[in-house]
Amino acid sequence: MSAVVQPEHHSHNHTHGMAKKTLRLAFFLTLIILAAGLTGGILANSLALLSDAGHIVTDLFALGMAWFAAAQAERPSDERRTFGYHRVGILVAFLNAVLLIGIAIFICYEAVQRVQHPEVVQPLIMFVAAGIAIGVNLFIAFGLQKEDHNLNIRAASLHVIGDIGASIGVVIAGIIILLTGWTIVDPILSVGIAVLVAFSAWRLLRETMEILLESTPRSICMTDLVKDMQLVEGVKDVHDLHVWSITSDMNALSCHVMIDNLPPSASSPILNSLTMLLKDRYQIGHTTIQFECSTVRQSACCEGLYCRMEVPKETQCEHDHVHS
Repeated sequence: MSAVVQPEHHSHNHTHGMAKKTLRLAFFLTLIILAAGLTGGILANSLALLSDAGHIVTDLFALGMAWFAAAQAERPSDERRTFGYHRVGILVAFLNAVLLIGIAIFICYEAVQRVQHPEVVQPLIMFVAAGIAIGVNLFIAFGLQKEDHNLNIRAASLHVIGDIGASIGVVIAGIIILLTGWTIVDPILSVGIAVLVAFSAWRLLRETMEILLESTPRSICMTDLVKDMQLVEGVKDVHDLHVWSITSDMNALSCHVMIDNLPPSASSPILNSLTMLLKDRYQIGHTTIQFECSTVRQSACCEGLYCRMEVPKETQCEHDHVHS
């Protein structure tokens, strides 16, 4: 029986357009925070503020890359990249996660240095500079939260939230230093911030790695998915099943489905039922389903639910996978 393929086409231009505008605004607002941090750090002789300014530079880098990725995602598919450029955002999110882990290590290193070599600072100037950073970053974080479904936006949000935490730490440290002169509170808070940043970065790194490895999305239970597909009238078996994410909000599926030996017109309702099931219950918008009849299945060489993608040279299979 000839294969029946049903691709789904979706437009994400509106989503990426909104993300691009939000990231562009966040990028330019972060320039204001950087100017306030550098000025305040120099005037207050505050290593904490100057270090936070360095962290803000990484925010600019993260937001700039996320902005670039959102713009790339709007580019149409072509003969070389048939899924378009959506995966660029995942690569950027992966780099951001690695960068965040580096920031956490650097914060811990700076904390040790501050314990060994305390610095005299001007707390009042610290309050002003950190207050500006907190206010603007809260505005940025609120805007990015509206696009939280996008993994690349989440990566940029983690940078912003981490900077809010660092600025709050600067304020708390300034208050304690002003009242007690206990300068060691600054490195203690820095370590706490580093732990939070590292924990968030690890979660992000794990998610991006799963997408890059084309793992099944965590929100999808494969056992339930197969059972639901087999309950569709006319479906006898499901095999050679693959489910993966193209990007954080775009899931895809391909599989072979065994049905009775039916003409294409009679098999269309089965295909429509499967497509609607996968879209509505599992949020899988891009599906490629190949129908097989029982006679084809008997000669198939890829036994089992998942295809190993390894076929002995002496064996030829009707649905060999071609590796480039």
